[in-house]
Amino acid sequence: MPATPDRPKTADTPTARPGAGGRVLVVGAGIAGLSTAWALIRRGFAVEVFEAGPVPNPRSSSHDEHRITRHAYGPFAGYARMMPEAFAAYERLFADLGARHIDERPILVLQREASDWFAASLADLGALGIAHRELSPAAIAERYPMLDATGVSAAFLSEGAGMLFPIRILTDLVVHLAGRGVVFHPHTRVEAVDQEAGTLRAGGVTHGGDAVVVAAGAWAGRLVPELRGLAVPSRQTVIYLAPPPALHDAWRAAPVIIDLGERSGTYTLPPSPGTRLKMGDHHFTRRGDPDDDRVAEAADVARLEAAARLAYRGFDRYTRLEHKICYYTVTEDESFVVKPIGARGYLQSACSGHGFKLAPLISEGVADAIAGARPRDGLESWAAGREETGGRRAA
Repeated sequence: MPATPDRPKTADTPTARPGAGGRVLVVGAGIAGLSTAWALIRRGFAVEVFEAGPVPNPRSSSHDEHRITRHAYGPFAGYARMMPEAFAAYERLFADLGARHIDERPILVLQREASDWFAASLADLGALGIAHRELSPAAIAERYPMLDATGVSAAFLSEGAGMLFPIRILTDLVVHLAGRGVVFHPHTRVEAVDQEAGTLRAGGVTHGGDAVVVAAGAWAGRLVPELRGLAVPSRQTVIYLAPPPALHDAWRAAPVIIDLGERSGTYTLPPSPGTRLKMGDHHFTRRGDPDDDRVAEAADVARLEAAARLAYRGFDRYTRLEHKICYYTVTEDESFVVKPIGARGYLQSACSGHGFKLAPLISEGVADAIAGARPRDGLESWAAGREETGGRRAA
């Protein structure tokens, strides 16, 4: 993209490096914004990152101890198809960081009531060649003494899964990017974005670039009117737990777990060095204000603890270490909203927990579009997984 020196720049805004591809302004220092900065510097761009809080920001949607990654994606065939590329993108990122912040372990999926997600995941795993096997409820009860198999109608155990470690990834990304010349603007709330001009205003000062990317998570709708009502903030509850001592070893060796029950619908990430046992709620609330605090209230916790009592044996023997709130953006079909807006603007809004799994890959796509290596017009469809795969259409 050619440089445009006539657009406004502030006195403290550095000039693009000689030979660089131009300057890009990124709003948001969560995994989407930092991954986009990483992808852009690899393509020769100078980058500035604006963040309303500290960098990384513990209030961001992506700031957590661990997150699931997997190939099993239910009816979202397009995202299942993208996951091998997403794993490869993380390997490129880890190579640059000099550390692999991932714990590769199987994923166990339990079905209680009949679920399209279960059958579709098995089909996708077969199509992708990911090793998996079905388990009987009796085998679940025998192999996983911490789980309550009552009412489980089917289950499968799949490879190609594990846990990513967000806090470590975000921290190492910040250090790496700063070393590569990325300019950070922490505690700088962006007030407005001009996608036609490639500028933004923060603290009453206008900053100019060759492109601007809004990757502000649950706050993105405040800067991009097109997102409002399409992707809404969703207040989600997680619990960090200490299991009974008798189950310590079983949990340390456990797979990642998804429980597909109507009332027991949860996901579980086992403890790993540097992390605690975590359970989260699958149910999207589609409510709340991302500026709220992150302390879970009784109403937030009630549904999740009720589900936990169905999913775990003897749940009341566990110590509740922390109840926490996080915010995602959620669309009706759970697809990403990633698209060009105006002549020089881009929106990168993830949906639910998909954001962390796919962030480096999606960011590479956005960076390629900015660099002219990918058609802008096809970015939205690609990022939403809207491609025919095995006769089914993804979200």
